[in-house]
Amino acid sequence: MDLNNALGQFDAIEANLARLDGVLARYEQLVPSGIVFAAGSAEEVQADDLRAAFVEISGALPAIGGWRIGAELVGLDDIARARLDAEEIGEPEVLIGLGREMGRPAQDVAEYRRRFERMRRELVRERARELMGDIDGLLVSLAGRYERSGEVVADPEWERFKAAFAEIERLLGKAISHRGRWGDLKRHVSFGQATDLADIVEFDWPSVREFIEPALYSELEALPVEIDNLADVVAARPAGNVSIGLAWNRLTSSEFERLVYNLLLHAGGYENVSWGMRTNAPDRGRDIAAYRVNADTLSGVQRSRVIVQCKHWLSKSLGAPDVAAEVATAKLWDDPPVDVLVIATTGRFTADGIAFIEQHNAKRERPVIEYWPESHLESLLAQRSELVTEFGLRS
Repeated sequence: MDLNNALGQFDAIEANLARLDGVLARYEQLVPSGIVFAAGSAEEVQADDLRAAFVEISGALPAIGGWRIGAELVGLDDIARARLDAEEIGEPEVLIGLGREMGRPAQDVAEYRRRFERMRRELVRERARELMGDIDGLLVSLAGRYERSGEVVADPEWERFKAAFAEIERLLGKAISHRGRWGDLKRHVSFGQATDLADIVEFDWPSVREFIEPALYSELEALPVEIDNLADVVAARPAGNVSIGLAWNRLTSSEFERLVYNLLLHAGGYENVSWGMRTNAPDRGRDIAAYRVNADTLSGVQRSRVIVQCKHWLSKSLGAPDVAAEVATAKLWDDPPVDVLVIATTGRFTADGIAFIEQHNAKRERPVIEYWPESHLESLLAQRSELVTEFGLRS
């Protein structure tokens, strides 16, 4: 089954979940507030139809990791009988149990939807990231050829951009909720003039992209743990050395960027952290942008614009020419200007590369360069073991 067919199946499941929501809402309206026996009434006929529909629709939903919806709607007469029993014997526990049984169908549907949304994210994540990279590159290329004007953009790359954006919208579905400047982006796409392209590049796509990333990942998902009882582990008195090296080769360039993005996002002292242009983007590409916040009790709060360039280099060190190229690229982003350029790499810096950085910073020119080699990243991640585990970096 290809991705298109798989997504079609997920769409059908989503439609069935919406139908279950409708069944629950209609059934809730039929449930009386007091002790009312509905035998032989029109309400009972409707209720029986809805109960059967709930069983049929929920049964059509595939299992997720072996889990299925198992609850059923409680019959109207069963509800009335339980309420009558509770009143006659004066036992509130009966009503508590009834409430739980009546609430189980909605709880099961909510649990299924939670698991379903996780599966959907996993299904579309790789393709969505690929499309985001394509869009980044296409917009960079188009912006280099079209100045802001009323000229209609008639270009094969423009058509590829529109197709990629439409596919992302299809992949994400409700997950993105059309946040940010989504409406503006779609309007500018429909107009298709060079001035619309400029707005897409400068405002719309960066805004929309910022909301796409969180839609593809969830911090509410559990990481697998292989032990049942921590006390047993400690009682066994495990011995031996612990690993300190990180398996950088397990990451792709995109995953390395996401790792650094997460470092900034959760480090504190950074605002508006965003994952910018695509991995390996040509000309004026940037990986991660943020504002570094420095709060001083005397002079107040100062914010510095930070751009982080990520280099997932396993066998190559960054020399002076590499650093100089990154500085030249950072200077192109002048609205607002870049105050700090961070070069993060899974490799190292050569002696001439470090000398270039020190000489540049001694001139007090913008941007200030900070270098994060492998050793520095390992030190940062030593304090954030959750990220090491999440990205499978422990060798």
